[in-house]
Amino acid sequence: MTTQKQNSTAVSEAPTLRRELKARHLSMIAIGGSIGTGLFVASGATIAEAGPGGALLSYMLIGLMVYFLMTSLGELAAYMPVSGSFATYGARYVEEGFGFALGWNYWYNWAVTIAVDLVAAQLVMSYWLPEVPGIIWSALFLLLMFLLNSISVKGFGEAEYWFAAIKVVTVLIFIGIGLLMISGILQGAQHEVLQNWTTGDAPFPGGFAAMIGVAMIVGFSFQGTELIGIAAGESENPRRNIPRAIRQIFWRILLFYVFAIFIIGSLIPYTDPQLLRNEVSDISVSPFTLVFEKAGLLSAAALMNAVVLTSVLSAGNSGMYASTRMLFNLAREGKAPRIFGQLTANGVPRYALIATTVVAALCFISSVYSPTSVYIWLLNTSGMTGFIAWLGIAISHYRFRRGYVKQGRNLGDLPYQSRFFPFGPMFAFALCLIITLGQNYGAFLQDRIDWHGVVATYIGIPLFLMIWMGYRLVKKSRFVRYDAMTFPDSGAED
Repeated sequence: MTTQKQNSTAVSEAPTLRRELKARHLSMIAIGGSIGTGLFVASGATIAEAGPGGALLSYMLIGLMVYFLMTSLGELAAYMPVSGSFATYGARYVEEGFGFALGWNYWYNWAVTIAVDLVAAQLVMSYWLPEVPGIIWSALFLLLMFLLNSISVKGFGEAEYWFAAIKVVTVLIFIGIGLLMISGILQGAQHEVLQNWTTGDAPFPGGFAAMIGVAMIVGFSFQGTELIGIAAGESENPRRNIPRAIRQIFWRILLFYVFAIFIIGSLIPYTDPQLLRNEVSDISVSPFTLVFEKAGLLSAAALMNAVVLTSVLSAGNSGMYASTRMLFNLAREGKAPRIFGQLTANGVPRYALIATTVVAALCFISSVYSPTSVYIWLLNTSGMTGFIAWLGIAISHYRFRRGYVKQGRNLGDLPYQSRFFPFGPMFAFALCLIITLGQNYGAFLQDRIDWHGVVATYIGIPLFLMIWMGYRLVKKSRFVRYDAMTFPDSGAED
């Protein structure tokens, strides 16, 4: 009896994840996690390739898709807030191997993305200090991300809140200056602003094919919004705070993305050769920089360089958090080595954090090869996996709701209910699948198939399928029947 009592006490005192993320943290994570180099830098290339109309329509369509995905994730996360998020939902409501593959896919996605961000940080810092070896910056920033995530979840939340705030303020200032220039109140715009929408073949110079071509870039710009699902497991009141954050996402997507692309397309002709050079290694031709310079802000390049650096660190910090929690949850569910499920006294999965940091150290390959080449290689490796995670969210929500209703449960008991079911997840799934499969279809239309480009683009798909099918073969798992699905009666799980 005494032994049983001692064991019970030990279990009750075992460290657990801390629910310390407040509503303001979740709100900033939801929007700040997706504002990064995709918007600040790569948006110029999307306009150059698809024209102002094509880029704007792409951002609107992908933005709508992301909104539907977030309402789906919001319904799941508010009802069952766990750190494993959609990997857990996929295992419960689709198929156990599907959830297993989603979890490892997402961990790998963000762990490699951290490496991408660290290489990007090298390229950004070379703007100011070109003589300093880039590997030093990667090491310093990797250490900073590790420390921010090793202190506590509150440390991560506060750091991400202020990182995101800097990005949000920058976009708001950009939109304000842009609107003043378009209206003629502030000098710097061309006299015929609307001509940028009619120059050459504008507003859709490349047609539908160009829109599909830039869709992956646009989608990558939005990736990170789903972090709210991972953070739900450590939100102090997920039933209240997650629905609140989800309701704000639509208007923030409209404001931060659609307005910004409209302003860039209106003030800079899509034929401007500087837009074609947009890449993280040349911040001086970020479309944001070009607009600020037109407004007479001569130090715009240095300002945007600092903002892009903040974005890179923010994305890396979020990636470290998301991948660590996903690996921790996989371990807790018996789908990863048990050591990764251990927590420190302050609720941090230390060994999962160390494993993620080791993978992020791929950025040090840049000391052997060109940093720009490593950046592109790592980016191609991780790009597709984010879309696979989105597909998983849409499938999981569709089956969750179908099973919930089939078992006679009351939809009114859900803390948050997606108003767009079943259209929302079906639309998101279809569009996401089209973009995923059609991203590099042009490689197959050439006289000789560009197999190097095909592999770089699609490698994530066979990897995901191999992990999924491998699990099914070993564990003999099957799709979960609607009448066999389990739903926590409490409406929430720790």
